[in-house]
Amino acid sequence: MTARRRARQDVQAESGTDLARRYYDEVVGPIVLGRWPGLPHAAGRLGSGSDVLGLDDATSRDHDWGLRLTLLVDESMVDQVDALLDAALPGTFAGHPTRFPTTWSPHGPHQVEVASPSGFVTSRLGVDATRPLAVDDWLALTSQAVLEVTAGPVFVDTEGALTAARDRLAWYPDDLWRYAVAVDWARIGQELPFVGRTAERGDDLGSRVVAARLVRVAMHLGFLLERRWPPYAKWFGTTFAALPRAAAAEPDLAAALAADDWRSREAALCRALEILHDLQGEVGLPTVTDVVVPFFDRPFRGLGPVADAVTATIQDPAVRALPPGVGSVEQWVDDVDVLTDPGRRVAAARGVGQAGGTTP
Repeated sequence: MTARRRARQDVQAESGTDLARRYYDEVVGPIVLGRWPGLPHAAGRLGSGSDVLGLDDATSRDHDWGLRLTLLVDESMVDQVDALLDAALPGTFAGHPTRFPTTWSPHGPHQVEVASPSGFVTSRLGVDATRPLAVDDWLALTSQAVLEVTAGPVFVDTEGALTAARDRLAWYPDDLWRYAVAVDWARIGQELPFVGRTAERGDDLGSRVVAARLVRVAMHLGFLLERRWPPYAKWFGTTFAALPRAAAAEPDLAAALAADDWRSREAALCRALEILHDLQGEVGLPTVTDVVVPFFDRPFRGLGPVADAVTATIQDPAVRALPPGVGSVEQWVDDVDVLTDPGRRVAAARGVGQAGGTTP
């Protein structure tokens, strides 16, 4: 094997975050600090992309992958820093072009995102997490948006504003966590009996659809109980399978999706719910005696009062006043064009809160 071919394979094997770190250390940092020594700034591989989650592979490299970096400076310096990089960046680094098209920027400018800490965080979240967040701010967040701020590596943060925002976003405040957990249990309780009821009427496809919806909610619940932000759909199952404890429910959830009859489907779902309920007790949240119970006089299973038990432990009056069963925007919206648009997310979440009379 030639040295050139070996070097090319080494470049291809490098993760996006490792590449970004070298790009900052060897190119972007020296250019910016050469012009403005001691400039307060933060740099990291943040935002969108599988590499931010540490999940990029060879397939990831066919679009939106390469020399990407987030560089945060004071608002007054954003345009100047961006203009300097546009003029001074070399054509390539480490065998990769510094200017290349992306799905959001097809004309191929450099992909160093220059912004202020507040501007960057707000562009991802729809709210400014460089300051304390109100209850309705938290409900407007999606987990993927939070991960775009918190999951990737930070190479330098001289002033600490980015680090403080990431720390703030580490997890929900305790009562909001309880509220979100209760909402997932409430959603499961609303539809669990339909797995059997639909099939009883000869609608096996409908039974499968209901089961799939419940599996999705149960997985989201698993992330909540582990205090982990789940990513978007592409990596949802991959990261669920890596959860330390909630992943124990995966075989039964998979069995529920694969089952050819409703009784097996329902039984597998109920086993998974028992596992998640046990985990709930392990993490210090209340449990109930019977997780699954008969659904009136019908031959189907319903859910015990798990949601009520968790809700009863919420102390914050602002959280107690939230509409029961609604939750954060990602718990009731599944439209990609809403979930990926910060402005729409915030408007949707606050609209629901105002309709319920709970949000100032």
